[in-house]
Amino acid sequence: MGHHAADVAIRIEALRVVRGGRRGVVVLPGLDLLVPAGQVVGLLGPSGSGKTTLMRAIVGVQTVESGTVEVLGLPAGHPDLRRRVGYVTQAPSVYGDLTITENLRYFAAVAHAGPGDVDRAIEDVDLARMAGRRVDRLSGGERSRVSLAVALLASPDLLVLDEPTVGLDPVLRRDLWDLFGRLAERGTSLLVSSHVMDEATRCDRLVLLRDGEVIADATLPDLLEETGAPDVEHAFLELVDHQRRRPEEDR
Repeated sequence: MGHHAADVAIRIEALRVVRGGRRGVVVLPGLDLLVPAGQVVGLLGPSGSGKTTLMRAIVGVQTVESGTVEVLGLPAGHPDLRRRVGYVTQAPSVYGDLTITENLRYFAAVAHAGPGDVDRAIEDVDLARMAGRRVDRLSGGERSRVSLAVALLASPDLLVLDEPTVGLDPVLRRDLWDLFGRLAERGTSLLVSSHVMDEATRCDRLVLLRDGEVIADATLPDLLEETGAPDVEHAFLELVDHQRRRPEEDR
């Protein structure tokens, strides 16, 4: 493929996922994808396009019918990836009856991270001023940031973030994207899903997903040039229209 392993964070070939057994719904019909290392890659597409299923396959918690998923040079779900991959789901996976600091100390013990890592992670997500507050007293957006702090504890090489900015106000969204940029500068690879098309401007590279298929994989300038569209939303629509026209042209 012409890509050295060190340049690639995620390599996916012919990934097929069927929900509900062999005769169920085909969610990913045979997807190929390369995610470069050290970049913020946006995974964009409407709800139901297969973004979460793809992310679950990457972190090794999704049953896969066929195909290969390689993460940081190892098969997805490999035990050696536990500390190297951080995964944040849409539903915050932290304990409501513990404070922010208590949550992070607990997860730090599990991840063999130190007290300095706890302070750094809380600082990174801008929650230091409320570190002593119980998680069940936080807003949805604050809870999501606690989950992100947990994922940052072990300084992972790859962060897989499923719609991390949902429910956040514009200022917090901007701050979070600033953080993603800083992490990429430090050498972290990030795959960030979103259905908010304007977040595309913050990504180094974009993967547009529709009905479980990659309809574009490019930088934003290249995508806009290729489609002649003024923004990502119009580029997406242009690509979908092009897909619809193609079967008619093939007749």
